[in-house]
Amino acid sequence: RIIFANPAKMTSHIKYAMSQCVDLTTFDNELELYKIKSIHPSCNLVIRIRCDATETQCPLGIKYGCDPLTEAPALMSLARDLGLSVVGVSFHVGSGCNEPAAFRRAIAASAAIFRLAQQLGFMNMYLLNIGGGFPGNKNTSLDKIADIVNDALNEWFPPNNGVTIIAEPGRFFVASAFTLSTKIHSIKKRSNDENHVMYFINDGVYGSFNSILYDHSIVVPKPLNDYPMSPISQSSIWGPTCDGLDQVVNLVNMPLMKMGDWIIFEDMGAYTIPVASTFNGFPLPKVFAVANRRIW
Repeated sequence: RIIFANPAKMTSHIKYAMSQCVDLTTFDNELELYKIKSIHPSCNLVIRIRCDATETQCPLGIKYGCDPLTEAPALMSLARDLGLSVVGVSFHVGSGCNEPAAFRRAIAASAAIFRLAQQLGFMNMYLLNIGGGFPGNKNTSLDKIADIVNDALNEWFPPNNGVTIIAEPGRFFVASAFTLSTKIHSIKKRSNDENHVMYFINDGVYGSFNSILYDHSIVVPKPLNDYPMSPISQSSIWGPTCDGLDQVVNLVNMPLMKMGDWIIFEDMGAYTIPVASTFNGFPLPKVFAVANRRIW
């Protein structure tokens, strides 16, 4: 039930996978095939192709995936010549995909690889991994992507054709499940603009907000409480470390707040705490489960 889905693996990791009876992994280059041949030749392989969406939060094709037209045929032929077993195709259109049609292109390209595999004698092609990229924030919908994916699968990989379809819907499951609560610990006016308020909070880009740097996320601050009598001012929000890079929000209109007030950020479940550090000695935020009694 495990697929080792890194197409560029360290030899020690391949050896460990073999020792743990992990016998399914991806590849997208010649050297990977030679490594697997020498270390874990009985491992089943999934070729990862590149099919990038035109608009994503994080493009992944710049690092992983072979061109399905110009590179995949040669890699499939090499795998055959090395006596390796290719059993499927994988792709990832990009994390946070905003072009649903990319899934149709990728599924069509995968179908072409399946036909090529059959011509080369790979008779056990049973797996298609359609990757991730699905939206997960509040007020987003999976419907458009689902319609396109289902239509494409019905066309090229119809039910009962023996191909197992898997996906990587991490962001879809977790993005909206977490809300981050931050506390204002310091406030000052910007030196060259007395109308601009700088709020310093107890989390920043070295913590939960690393998603701003690594996931290109745009976070939306919301005061925890209402401030109907407070004037609105241009503001910026800063993390707690000594680094000037540690800016959470560059410019936002917010009510005038005080030290000890709370600012919340929704949709903070994806690519936040798992990549966070304790740089400058600031701890990671605590996680509290909040559920009504019926769900619990």
